[in-house]
Parts: sequence; C-alpha cells; structure tokens
Amino acid sequence: MPNSKRKSRRRRKVGQETGRHELVSRSLQSAQHCLENQDFGTAYAHYLLVLNLAPELKNDVKETFQFALFKWAEELDSLARVQDLFGCYEQALELFPNDEVICNSMGEHLFKMGFRDEAAAYFHKAVKLNPDFPDAKENFYRVANWVVERWHFVMLNDSNRNLLYQKAIQKAVHSGCRSVLDIGTGTGILSMFAKKAGASSVYACELSKTMYELACEVLAANALNGEIKLLHMKSLDIEVPKHMPERVSLVVTETVDSGLFGEGIVESLIHAWEHLLLPPKPNDFSVDSENYGKVIPAGATIWGMAVECREIRRHHRVDIKEVAGVCLPESLVFHSPAYTSAGSDETLEPYTTEKLSRVPGGYKALTEHFQVLTINFNDLQELKSFAIRKPSKINMPVIERGILDAIVVWFTLQLDDDHTLSTSPRDDTCWEQAVYPVQGLLDYSVKCGDSVTMEVSCQDFYLRIQEISLVTSDYGMDVERNLKEKNSEAELCSALASLQTASTMESAWQECMLESTEIALLNNLSYHECFKAAIGKVLSSLSLPEQLSSMDVDSQNDEMNLGKVKTKDQNKKTLDPLYVLDVSEGFSILPVIAGKFGPVKAYSSVEKEQHQVALNLILEANKFPKETLEFWLNHVQDDNMVLQRPRSDKLWSIIILDVIETSGLIQQDVMEKAAISRCLLHSGGKIFPQHVKMYGMLVESRSLVLETAVQGTDPTLGFNIAPFINQFKVPIRVFLDLSALSYVPLSNSVELLRVDLMNPYLNSPSREVKVTIHKPGQVTGIPFWYHVCLDEDSVLDTSSESSHWKQAAVVLDKPIQVQAGDELVLSIQYHNSNISITVK
Repeated sequence: MPNSKRKSRRRRKVGQETGRHELVSRSLQSAQHCLENQDFGTAYAHYLLVLNLAPELKNDVKETFQFALFKWAEELDSLARVQDLFGCYEQALELFPNDEVICNSMGEHLFKMGFRDEAAAYFHKAVKLNPDFPDAKENFYRVANWVVERWHFVMLNDSNRNLLYQKAIQKAVHSGCRSVLDIGTGTGILSMFAKKAGASSVYACELSKTMYELACEVLAANALNGEIKLLHMKSLDIEVPKHMPERVSLVVTETVDSGLFGEGIVESLIHAWEHLLLPPKPNDFSVDSENYGKVIPAGATIWGMAVECREIRRHHRVDIKEVAGVCLPESLVFHSPAYTSAGSDETLEPYTTEKLSRVPGGYKALTEHFQVLTINFNDLQELKSFAIRKPSKINMPVIERGILDAIVVWFTLQLDDDHTLSTSPRDDTCWEQAVYPVQGLLDYSVKCGDSVTMEVSCQDFYLRIQEISLVTSDYGMDVERNLKEKNSEAELCSALASLQTASTMESAWQECMLESTEIALLNNLSYHECFKAAIGKVLSSLSLPEQLSSMDVDSQNDEMNLGKVKTKDQNKKTLDPLYVLDVSEGFSILPVIAGKFGPVKAYSSVEKEQHQVALNLILEANKFPKETLEFWLNHVQDDNMVLQRPRSDKLWSIIILDVIETSGLIQQDVMEKAAISRCLLHSGGKIFPQHVKMYGMLVESRSLVLETAVQGTDPTLGFNIAPFINQFKVPIRVFLDLSALSYVPLSNSVELLRVDLMNPYLNSPSREVKVTIHKPGQVTGIPFWYHVCLDEDSVLDTSSESSHWKQAAVVLDKPIQVQAGDELVLSIQYHNSNISITVK
C-alpha cells in the first residue's frame, strides 16, 4: 500500500507538470497571437502568467515581454490609466528587478508625469546596472540637473561659506544650544557641523526624496547616521513629540535663494517659532541659553542697485520695430515672466537670476547701492507681519548716464553677531544675484539728475520690486515717466507736453508673455534675416518660371506679392499656394516671414492662445490676408503626430525643425523627426536646417570644474560628501555663456561632428578628431557650439553674441596635462541625439 500511494503522488505530480507545460505553451501561443493583432494588454497578461508558472523561461521571453509591456504602457498612458500603468511596471520589476531597460522605461513615464525624484531613482539604478546603456545615461544626466541642482556643487566648493556657517553653529552650540534642527538639510553638512560642535540632539529634515537618500548616505559615510535623526518631510509637517521628542534650542537653515525669500524661509521660521523652537531668549545675558531658542541665520539686509546691462535687456525687452521686413505693431507689448504689473495677483517668481560678475558684456551701475529692507529671523512678530507690510517707496538719484535695464538685488546674511555672508556681485561668492528687469516704460534712458523710483512689497512672501518709473528734471520741472498701463493718452500728452511731442497711442495694449529665450530670439535680427534669405531661395526655386514672370515682384527684397497673383490675363487662375510648416518650439514669427513670399500657406505650431493672438496682430499690422497663416495644432488630432501632410493631396515645401535646444544640446529625437519630415516634402522641398556642424576646443577652466563636482574634502571642512553628491554630476555642463566663462584656450576650434537632416547617409555614429595643443596647461573641458546651416550660404552660429542659444561643455573627470605641440584624439559618439566625447 505505501508504494501505491507514492506512485499515486508521482502520477499526480507528473499530471500537474504536464498540465502546467500545456498551459504555458497555450499562453505563449496566445501571447504571440495577441501581439500580431496588436492586443498588447492581453499579450502582457499572458506573459505574466507564463513567467509566474515557468520562471525558467525568463531569458527566453524577456524581449517579447518587454515589447508587450512598453506597448501596453503607451496605451494606458494615452487613456490616462496611471495606476494601471505603474501597476504593470511594478509587476514587471518583481519579475525582472535588475533589468535596466524596464527601470529606464519606468523612469521615463515617471518623469513625463512630473515625478522627477522618483524618475531619477530609476534612471540612476538603470545606469548602475549597465553603465554603457546610452538611453539611461542621457535620461539620468537630464533629470540630475532637476533633482540635484548645480548650485549644490558650487556651494559645497565654497569653503568660505562653509567655514562661516561652521563657526556660527559652533559658537551657538558652545553657548548652550544643545538641541538642533536643520531645515532643508540637503547633503546634511549643517547638521554635521552641529554634531561635531557637540550638540546632544540633532534633527534634520529634507523634502526631496533624492536629497534625503543622498543625505542618508553622507551621514553613514561620516559615521553620524545614528547620531543625527533625518526626517523625509518638510518642516511645516514636523510635530512635537511625534517626530521630535521636544522643542529645540537652535534652528539652522540655508533655505534662501538669490532673492532671499524664494525658498520659503519666512513661512518655515514662523512655523518653527510657533511649534518647534523654544521661546526666544530675553535681553538678559545672564539667562541660560539652553532654555531658549534662536535661529542661524539671525537676519538679513537686502541691497539693490539700478543697472544698465545689454544682456538682461535683450532677454526681457523687445525694442525693435521690424524683424526681417515684418513690422511689429505698436499695440503689441511683449513681457518676460519676471514682469508683474501693479496690483497683479500673479504668484510667479518676480525675478530672474544672473551672476553679475560674469554676465556677457558686463553691466554699469546707474545708482549707488541702496538698502531695500532688513529682516530679523529671531523676531516672530516681525516675521508674521512680513507679508502684510505696506509697500514702501524708494527713490534713488541717477549717478551715470545710461539705459535703465534692471534693478539687481543681493543680501547680507547675518549668521550671528560675528559672522556675515555677502552675496554682492563685487564679492567672491558662489551666489548669483536676483534681477528685476525693467519693462513697460515709455523711455529707458537716464542721466545724472534723474531719479529711479520703485515700490517694494513682500506679497506672497516674495520680495517684489514693481511700479518702477523714472523722474527726470528738465525745463525746471519734474516729470515722471510711468508704465504704459497706468496712463491714458491724454495724461501722457499732458505730462510730456514740455518735453516731447506725444505720439498717437492706442488706448488698449495687447500684452503677450514670452520666455526670456523667446524674447532674445525675437531680438535676434541676423537669425531672422538668415531664415528670410533661405526661405526665399527655396520658395523661388519651387515656383514655375511662367508664374514668376507674371507676378508683381518687389525688386528691392525679391518678395512676391501676397494673396492672389497679378497676371497679364486677369482671368487666369490663382496659383496654388506653397505650404510651409514651422514646428520649432516656442513663439516664432518665421511663418509670418514665409508669408511674405506669396502665394504661401504658412502654418505655425504655437499652442498658447496669447501667442496666437500676437501672431494674428502682426499679420494684420503687415496687411497680410488672414488665410496666409493658420495654427497647425488646430488641424491635428494628436499633438504627438504633428508631422503630417498639409492636405491629403499636398506635401510641404519647407518644414522648420528645432535642432538645437537653448541649453546648448542637440534636441532629442531630431533624426526621427527629420526622417518623417523628408517623407512629407515634395520634390525640391527642404528641411530647415539642412545640416548642423558641431565645433569645440580644448580649454583649461577651474570654473567648469567647480560647477560640476565637489572637489575632495577640503572645501567641506573634512566631511566626506564628494563621492555621494558626485554621483549626480553630469559630464556635460549646459546653459553656458562661453563669452563670460573664465578659461584658457589650449587649442584652436575644430569641427567635431556633422548632423545632416536632408542626407542622413552622410551621418556617422562615431568619429575621431585629432586636436593639436598650442599652449601648455591642463585640459579640464571641451566647450562646444554649432553652426546651424539652413543651406550652404545661410549659417547661424550659436556662439555669436546675438544668439538666443547658450553653449555647453564636456567636463573631464580628470585633467590632462599637455604641452604645446601635443596631439590629442577626441572620440565623438552620436546616438539617438545624445553626444559623448572622450579624450584619448
């Protein structure tokens, strides 16, 4: 009997195995059938069943499983089934936890949906699993700039800033502040200063998931992970005793930006004083400090100065009246995002930032520096009244003739009575300065004797400098030149009657907000003239000779008349238009320029309503027929399928693509877009640009090094931080102003790469370039830029001073010592619009 039982169990086991194999086999067949019928969701479900029943088949079905997963994820994404999408990826990662392709794809979906921290973690894991996986590397480099901002490296390399904070914290702890909370700890350096100074209890909070995990690694590496309690939360959510057993006697923080208040220091300190800090110490110095609270920094003074700066001007004001023959209407007023009108409810950051000591072209002070306001971080009542203060007026005399372009702001951070940090443009500091561009004035010129007036407020806990105006003393009277929006035509004429003849002004101004790079592009006359010449050449070549001979041609600019063509026979049929599509990003007037070469049907891909309104106003001001320009996104059902025929029976004459990002990198997927575009061109049609040449040179630049990675333990006063934050360094520094970078050129510029959009067979995924050294030194970086070739004659240089593009640079991991006459070989790899450069 026992033997028969064993046989029975064996038969059942064999039967189960046979049934499992049959089910696995049927599921595999069903999955393949579903893939052929593009039923990706069902195919994915079948593969899940197969992998759960037969884990030994993982390697065999891995690629087809990935394909089904990615296609099904695309469908779920298009249906906005977010939970199902991430559920599928979580299931896949349980089966393939160390698959870099799935990790990378999960990161792409997370980043697309705005979860940058989480995306960074998956990209980082994918790169660790396969350091040679180009897509994951490029994704990680792009997201690293978001989750670990580049100023972390600059600040940690600023040994003076670190030393001052360390001394102030040490002094406070030695005076009796034994319990410490570090708000917005970042890498944890201020917490470690407090613990090293002898604090008995140290707490730190950090909201960013990436920075929190990085701080955990840093504390562990410095044997302080058991000594400092790190909280992954914002300080406003901390409760006593839930997260900390008691109130602390010292809060340390550096949650300040270039405009001081932009990172929420006032709100967080109000909450800290009310819920997390011991009460402030009275003015009795005999009282034990341990029983009272304080904050480092103790306070700050904000300073300002009016300046002339061409670089700021060209990014925030459109001063030109005509672009490549296209007139800009007087009634159309362009503003940058840093502009907020008086009484505006906008909560956008009301300033931009610049490193004034390195701004291209420099700047000129038009007034003496002046005090904007002071704030005491150790006074709760002052903090609470901060956002409801009445606006104050400041009036500063002009000391230099010039053009008023901006009010620049910096601050002095009073850490304690003995230690002060300055972010002045005249000091050697890691900080940038806040810039409030002046916009909307009738006249920006100033001279000695004039004065600049402004209103300072702290609305929404932001420092706002608005209602900027000029008061000029001429003919024995003071006349204020106010913002356009504040004056009717009658008031303006009355105020300026003794100074100038008032021009006729429209009662209604149409405002259009543009990004600063879009304004710089609109101001770039050579860019538009270059496009005008190239567009005219293509459209002229596509017109039939007999049609050309019958047209009324403007001999001065070779532009064809708009609308219907004037023929010798007035009954002759109107010419069929040529079709032009502009899919460059952001605001562009290139379709309007193309419309000057009639008969043309131009399509713009702008999607913002105010941009469309602005283009229509420009069209009207130039007396173009309304049908000359249309908005292409109104004609396509899917924004991801922008590249389509203009009509079922027509093809494009010109397609304008964005090839270079304003950051200085080649646009992602540009070759895929070019491949689709080539199929949509009729004979003789062109893609603009037709090809791009990349140039670079070898340089020695300490600035590049300090802005890219933390340099050992010296600047961080002996703490081991560099290896951990340097995981997030990127090999390419973007948004670089080469004209303002401090560097020594060690070679001449050389052509590194050519990317041909019209003739892709000319492209090579890799090449080697020999570079001869003409000056001894250490090669630390390879700045690069582009010649954007619309055709052989029309070329745009992205490194020119009028360019709206920035440059970029490869930063070497280790400097290379070179002598004059040496030859280095650069290996350039180009894959999926991603570029890497290594030095041999």
